[in-house]
Amino acid sequence: MDQKNGQAGNADWVIRSVQPGGIERIEAWFGSHGYDPHRHDTYSIGRTLAGVQSFHYAGSMRHGLPGNTLVLHPDELHDGMAGTDAGFRYRMAYVDPALIQNVLGGEPLPFIAGGLSSDPRLFYASEAFVQAVDHPLETLEEQDALYDLAMALRAVAGKPRGRKRLDYRAAERARAFILEHLHTCITLEMLEHACGRERWSLSRDFRTLYGTSPYRFVTLRRLDRFRALVLEGFTLVDAALVAGFHDQSHMTRHFTRCYGVPPMRWLERLRAAR
Repeated sequence: MDQKNGQAGNADWVIRSVQPGGIERIEAWFGSHGYDPHRHDTYSIGRTLAGVQSFHYAGSMRHGLPGNTLVLHPDELHDGMAGTDAGFRYRMAYVDPALIQNVLGGEPLPFIAGGLSSDPRLFYASEAFVQAVDHPLETLEEQDALYDLAMALRAVAGKPRGRKRLDYRAAERARAFILEHLHTCITLEMLEHACGRERWSLSRDFRTLYGTSPYRFVTLRRLDRFRALVLEGFTLVDAALVAGFHDQSHMTRHFTRCYGVPPMRWLERLRAAR
């Protein structure tokens, strides 16, 4: 396969970074349709390298071009497709909102209207995350880049949307509780008890601070575990059960809603890049 030009009999491919503990980064090429409508619970920070990257976002069709920075907000519905017959190539980093909150310290997450920006502050602040995926980020390099990205997001977004009076510490305690109890049936009552904040206020704060609901956060962490297990060689059904899903079909529904493709298609694209 000629990965540099993205042409291998029109075979789509995705290269995924495998740096342990680091931010997930990908590079991909698609000749036409990329993804069905789906939502992540992360910021999707990216750059179109070649072609036109088209996607529906916030009620409109957007077109990413080389030189733009893509900034898709957590839990915002979007899809992905080639804007021309030439296909498109891009890089993307999926940044956990908790990493941005480590810098902002409890502010509402910055929202970049339209999902695209030509602002040079975001372009340069995202540079570390959209370099070649085979270039591992050193720990300090990633931490510095996260600070720069958080500051650029805040500056470009302007006035934050959402509630101003937030209990960041309670929300962070709830987040930590979830991560420690992924294999249990977590309820808002349990989170209320764990963090000392009334459940509905906690739920609202969690969404504003981390960009998604507590239940979605639980589901996405289980999907993270599922993907890691499949890449280690587990079967789909075994990985689904170990990750905490009721069965394979339960996992597949959530996987497709999150990533825009079913699990086997996701795996095929990763294999095509090897």
